Order: sequence, then C-alpha cells, then structure tokens
Amino acid sequence: MYKIFFNLVFKRMDPERAHHLAFRWIRLAARVPVLRTFVAAALAPRHKELRTEAFGLRMHGPFGLAAGFDKNAVAVDGMSMLGFDHVEIGTVTGEAQPGNPRKRLFRLVKDRALINRMGFNNEGSLAVAARLATREPVFRTVVGVNIGKTKAVPEAEAVGDYVKSTERLAPYADYLVVNVSSPNTPGLRNLQATEALRPLLSAVREAADRIVANRHVPLLVKIAPDLADEDVDAVADLAVELGLDGIIATNTTIARDGIGLKSEPSLVKETGGLSGAPLKARSLEVLRRLYARVGDRITLVGVGGIENAEDAWQRILAGATLVQGYSAFVYEGPFWARAIHKGLAARLRTSPYATLADAVGADVRKTTV
Repeated sequence: MYKIFFNLVFKRMDPERAHHLAFRWIRLAARVPVLRTFVAAALAPRHKELRTEAFGLRMHGPFGLAAGFDKNAVAVDGMSMLGFDHVEIGTVTGEAQPGNPRKRLFRLVKDRALINRMGFNNEGSLAVAARLATREPVFRTVVGVNIGKTKAVPEAEAVGDYVKSTERLAPYADYLVVNVSSPNTPGLRNLQATEALRPLLSAVREAADRIVANRHVPLLVKIAPDLADEDVDAVADLAVELGLDGIIATNTTIARDGIGLKSEPSLVKETGGLSGAPLKARSLEVLRRLYARVGDRITLVGVGGIENAEDAWQRILAGATLVQGYSAFVYEGPFWARAIHKGLAARLRTSPYATLADAVGADVRKTTV
C-alpha cells in the first residue's frame, strides 16, 4: 500500500516537501496517546533476542535512524513509534543556518538512492539543546546527537564551533557524534585528516567530560566512504589512540563514476552526497576494513545502502554492533523497521550464533584466522 501511495503522491511531489509532509504526520501521530500506542504496537514489536548493548547503552535492538531525518530533535518519539531502536538527531551546528539554496534534495528512484546538498540546515545548538532539555520522553529511546561545523565559521576556528555545540548539547545526548564527513559544507572533509582530527576530537572529549561530570558521554566520529584505505586505517588508529567509543561508517559519497547509476543523467550530475543502495558495497568495504583494524576495541556503526534485513545482517557480520538507515525509509515506508527486525531475528535463529553480539564481526574474523 505504501508503494502505491508513494507512486501516486510522494513521487510527484518535490522531495523536500514530501519529507516535511511525512514528518508532520509522524509528529502528529506521536502526540495522540491512543494512536501512538496503536502504531507502536503494529510497527515496533520487540524481539528479545535482538536486545543490544553499545558503548554502555542498552537498546531494544541494533537498528537506528541515521542523522539527517530529524535535524532539530522534534520527532524522537515519533521515530521510536515507528520501530527505530535509537534515533540520531542532527546534524546540529553551533549556530542556526538555513542550509543551501533549494532545490537541494533529489530522488534517484531507479537506483533507490538520494542526492542531497542540504548544507546542515538546522535551528542551531542553542535551540536544539533547549528542546531536548524540556523533552518528556514517551518511549525509552537512545538519542544520539550529531554535530557539525557552522558554514560561516572558518576552518581554522572549527574546533571552537564544535566545542560550543558540545557544551550545549552533551548534557542531553546519550551519545555524541562528530561529523567531519558531509560533502556539503566547504572544508569540512579536510577535518578528517588526522592532524586536524586529533585536536578536534580531543577538544570535544574534554568539553563533554567537563560539562557532564556525572556520566560518560560516548563519543563517535562519522567518516566518509571516499577516504582512501590508508586514511581509513589512520582514522581507526587515531580512534583507538584517543579512546573514542565508536566510528560510524559511512556518510554519503561524492562519487558517481563506477557506481552504475540508472537514473537520468540530469539527476546523476547534481552535486551533493549520494546515499542509498549505490553506497552499499563501499560502505560495507570500509566497515570490514575498520573492524579488521580495531576489532572489539571500538564500537562500529554500519550505515549506507542498508535496505533490508539481509543488508543489516551483513553489516553485523562485518563488524557493526549497530546499524542505521535513512534513504531506504523513503522507498520502503513505515513498515521498514518492523521488517528489518523480523528478518534479523529470523537470521539469528538460523545462524550458529547464540546472540547478536556473537555475530558481530564473525565474517571478518574467519578471514583473519
């Protein structure tokens, strides 16, 4: 039914307008107690065998909503109602900003992909922190906060901008993500170089520890799929050196060549980050490389091209404790998380692994024995 509705309604609408419309419906449903209870019962049944622990946080399962959908933390309960085990909000910047000019979001339907050049449009760290501070949770949901650089801030002053966001948002974050991998903020990806990344991550860690003294706020970094293999290794080594809690692999890609895109050339040529099914192979490759490098010392989060339970299962076998999705949600609709949970539970039952944790990295370990 959703696919019929998508083809008749959403497919004919501007993608950003369709996003806001669907988002509004989700938020409204979550505000009506009877309706949200009914929806959660239908779309978010819990599977005990999928219970997951990552960086000290307990979750109903391993599947979460990637950053980019709920930029301003306005629908955390709505997304939990739809079955996501954790919700990563943002990317939030130090200061509010409108993002790039429209049109900035494009559907590549034949490729089950998206291209976006949103440019971190968000209300800013002060407004988002105020919203999180007054939030009254309906569902027990782990909330990650993804932070990035304000566009107007020079690259040389990026550390201060991230620290500002950390000081404001860390008290309300179950975990914190430093995003240095979006292709839509000039100079941002330069911060992935270890000589720039080390002082940035160290400053964010120090700020989080100073502001939130009564608990440890897990800190992760999100990297691009376009890094060369030796740079992936360098980030992995740095994460171990600094004692980071996790790495998210991967963000969107600027690559177009060699992916075999089927959509019309005018869409493929649009600038911005490509996400969805075409990203699957490279994101899995980066994840496997990271796990081979860090093993169980750091929690890995797999994202990029995850469409179904088999994709999620392959990420777990490749080393991901958690998996995230976004683009396929556009094409699969509200039953997506339910289908992934059901499929994961079925795969675990027929696998040689007693628990989901036992399956993490199993394929990589086989090849390194």
